[in-house]
Amino acid sequence: MKLFDVVALTHDLPDHHLQAGQVGTAVAELAADVFEVEFADLHGHTYAVVPLAAADVLVLHHEPVRRAA
Repeated sequence: MKLFDVVALTHDLPDHHLQAGQVGTAVAELAADVFEVEFADLHGHTYAVVPLAAADVLVLHHEPVRRAA
C-alpha cells in the first residue's frame, strides 16, 4: 500500500461506524504499513479518518497490475 491508494475496508469497524467494503483513500503514512485512511461520500464530504494497518484494507485497482518479469 502507498499514499493515495484507493482501498476497501476488509472488516467492520463499529467504533467508527464503518462497514467492510467501504472505500477510502490512504492520505498519510503514519508508520511502516500503517496509514491514515480518509472515507468520503460521493460528494467529497469526509465522514471518517482512521489509522489502519495495510492488512485491514484491500488495495483497489482500476487497471491490470503489471508485474516485473
